[in-house]
This record gives sequence, C-alpha cells and structure tokens, in this order.
Amino acid sequence: MTVLDVSRGRWRAGLLAVLAGALLPGCESRTPPHRFPLTTPPATDSVPPPGAGVSRPASEEARPSEAPGSPVTGVASPQVVPASASLPAQAPSKARPVARSAFRALPPTTERAGHLHALATRLKAPGGAVEDPCLEQGDAGCARSALTPFFTALDGLVQAPGAAPTVIAAFGNSLIAGDRIVDVVREELAAGFGGAGRGVLLVDRMAPYGGRGRTAAVSHGWQPRTLGELKAPPHPFGITGVYHLATEDRARGRFKLEGEPRGTLWWKDVKGAGRLVVSVDGAVLTRTEPQEDGKSRTTSFDLPAGAKWLDITAEGRGAIVQGVVLQKDGPGIVLDMLGVPSADATLYARLEEDALKAQIAQRDPKLLLFFLGGNESKRLEWKRTDLPTVRQDLAALLRRARAAAPGSACLVVGPMDAVRDGHAKGKPLTQRPFLVAAIQAEREVALAEGCGFFDLYAAMGGAGSLERFNQAGFMHDDLVHPRGQGLDLLGQVVSDALLAGWVNEGAVPALTSSREEAADTGASSETAEVVP
Repeated sequence: MTVLDVSRGRWRAGLLAVLAGALLPGCESRTPPHRFPLTTPPATDSVPPPGAGVSRPASEEARPSEAPGSPVTGVASPQVVPASASLPAQAPSKARPVARSAFRALPPTTERAGHLHALATRLKAPGGAVEDPCLEQGDAGCARSALTPFFTALDGLVQAPGAAPTVIAAFGNSLIAGDRIVDVVREELAAGFGGAGRGVLLVDRMAPYGGRGRTAAVSHGWQPRTLGELKAPPHPFGITGVYHLATEDRARGRFKLEGEPRGTLWWKDVKGAGRLVVSVDGAVLTRTEPQEDGKSRTTSFDLPAGAKWLDITAEGRGAIVQGVVLQKDGPGIVLDMLGVPSADATLYARLEEDALKAQIAQRDPKLLLFFLGGNESKRLEWKRTDLPTVRQDLAALLRRARAAAPGSACLVVGPMDAVRDGHAKGKPLTQRPFLVAAIQAEREVALAEGCGFFDLYAAMGGAGSLERFNQAGFMHDDLVHPRGQGLDLLGQVVSDALLAGWVNEGAVPALTSSREEAADTGASSETAEVVP
C-alpha cells in the first residue's frame, strides 16, 4: 500500500466519522473546514520523503520497475550519484520535538500529479527530500528549522480559513522564467491550500516570444531590460529583475482583472520620464507624481467591484515600470515568479538594495525560493567564474534576501542535469564537467546560511537523466531547457518534496546549520570529479 493510498484510506475513514457525527443526535463535529482531508496519525508517523521507496505512489506501486534499456529511454540507465555523495557526513543531531498536528497529511493526488508520477517512473526520476537544517535548538531538540516559517504558514491556511495569503517569492534563471516548473508548484499547493491570486506581474513580456500568464494580456510600446543582460542596463532593478521602459507616448499594458480588490504599481522615478496613469475600464484611478530622483516607488490603488480591465499607461517616453501586483485578500497560496533568463547569483547583485527591502517587505513572503546553479555551472565550464566566486555570490544573495524578509523560510533548489557545450549531433552526451561541483557548493552555502536545499539533479535521476528526458522528447534542441511535461515533472518533484517536508516536520532528524560549523566540516574546496 502506498503513502497516498494510506492517506486516502484515512480520508475515507475521517469522512465517515464526520458524516456519523452529523447524523447521530447529540454528536457534533468540531472539525474545522479544510481544503484536503484530515488524518489523525500517531505522533511517530511520518510520510517517507520522495525517493525513500514509497514516494511515487501513483506510479511505482502500479508499474513494475523497468529494466535498463527500456523502450522509453532506449539506453541503459547510468548510476545516479547525488551531489551530496562526496560531502562529509553530518554529525548526528537530536530529533526535533514532535509537534505536528493531526491535520498534516498529504492532499489527494491531482490528476496531473498522477500522470507525472507515472512519467517519473518511466524516466527513472526518483524524486527526493528537502534538507531542512535546524536553526534554533530547544530543550527537546530542534525548535525551528529553515522551513518552519513556511510550514507554519501552511498550518494557518488549514486551521484559519480567514488568514492572509501565504506568499512564495521564487527567484531564479530561465528554468523558471517562463513560469513552467513553478506553475506546477503553485497549482499543486493551491490544490491543497487554496489560491489567492496572481501576485507579481510584468507590464509586458521579457522577450518578443512566450506566453502571457505572468504579464499584461495586451501590451505595446515597452522595451524590456533584465539583470541577465551581459552589460548592466542603466538602471538597477527591483525584485522582478526586470523593468520595462516606455519607448513611445501612450505605451500601455492591459491586465484582465480576476476580482482583485486592490493593486500595486512598482515604478522607477527617473529624470525626464512622464507620469504613469492607472485606469480601470476607461476611468482614471490615479497618476504617479514623479520627483525625478531615481528612486524606486510604489503606488497603491483600490479596484472597484466588478472591474474588468486595468490599464497602466505611460504619458510619455522614458517611464519605467518594474512590476504590478494583483492579489486577493483571502487565504491561499500566491507564488511570485521572479526568474530571469541568464540569471545567476552574481547577476542578482544588480538588485537595488532599497527596492529589494521595500518590495520584499510589501510581499511579506513566507518562503524565499531560489532556482540557481545552471548558469553557474555553465560559466564555470567557460572559465568565466570560479567556485569561490560562486559560493561568495550565492551567500551574499541569500543574506540580502533573508535580511529583507527575516521571518521567511528559505530554500535553494540546485540545477538539473546538464551536458557539455559543443556536443556533436548523434554523438553520446557528456555531462557538464563542473555540474556536481556547483551543486555541492550550493548545498554547502545554503545549509551554512540557514536555508534548506533540494537536489533537483538527483531528484530527476542524476547523471544521464537529461539524456532520458531528451529521448522522451522533453528537451529543446539546445539540450539545456526542458519543455512540455519535462518542465511539469521537475515542478512536480519540487512540490512533492515540499509537501512531504511539511507532513514530516517534527518526525525526522534536523541537520544543525551555522556558518561556523560549516567551516569545520572538512569539506574540500577542490572541484568534484564527475562520475560517469
């Protein structure tokens, strides 16, 4: 029997109990409303983390294991070697106090998740567990871990339906910039905890192509500038890592409203730029009042009930929009996609400090999520950076973000599998030489800085997994970017790991993390060799 089978069985039992309480005289149910079933497991129960043998209940239990050279992949599956394999063993620590509530149980598997679990089995993607270091020891063990603020916020969504939204701020590179991967995380969490709207949006796309799920529905007259550009643009960035410059009078972005009660406009107050006009269904709500001092500013506005369209219009050329926030008041998940193509931790230094602090404070995220490492490993291969710089710049980014959101949880997601540049068509693919070293560096920095870590490379199957994805048709021709269900599968393993971590908190040992202890692990700073 699988974990989700057990969860469903407990759900059915719980449902019968609730019905019985409703039907029998004098029996009143005290169960609060929830978006997914309650369970009452013993305090020692835990859901095995993804990759622990029962993490893919919708697929692994239903399908026999496939032999190497299966028709799905056409190649033998290489041995998976997680990046953490070469790291020193962590010192044993006390188990954190068992304080999980009975309502912490996996939600029922969505139809899409079931399909993706089956796909994971075919592609030999085992999933994985989030490493969640202990940040504060209590008398009985770990009192607070890196992800406790996020897990506590999820508890609030279950226990208090009137609570405020739980915001996730997802920074990263092109792996998430198209809003795939994180859209699965967003939707899987919303299926269990409810959704509270779109959050941070852009006035136009970051490129002439791509979807508009995270932008205005219609736009014209804007030039995008991003922190991923080779040469730094003339102005620093807010947390979106993007700004749009009006290149014509009456440049406009039109957003379809979904019942949001209010909105926020983030803009850059630059010299010579005209005002920005905020209007709804043709009626002006407000105008910005530039002071031309170069600061990042915020203009908030209420939206009338029943409004259909929101317009952001530049009165003249040169106006700069950093982002628009549209969010509902009720409880639920909001995931802000803040990824930028070509970004790495070094380029995130282009975020303006005042804008970072102000905009993060306004969003009040309960989870800072970082998808980084792919571009770092590529630039290591090109000799455009080195491992000490990778470590230093990731640590600087995490410290800046955590200082801006001291009450937030923090999780670093490492890069996916990658192959060497310059591969010849039809020739065997060779793993990118610095990939494992980059993953190892990210893991060590994340844990030392008080963040959790998720090894996406190991979760998708480790060495050779990109080739399996490619043979199944889930990689673009550049062999760098996944597509279609390949992206969805990566989002599913991340959401599975977060949900399993929430259910298991308090039932598994917590690593102890501090910069001082990380320095004493004896880990080598030399480049890790790739295991073929």
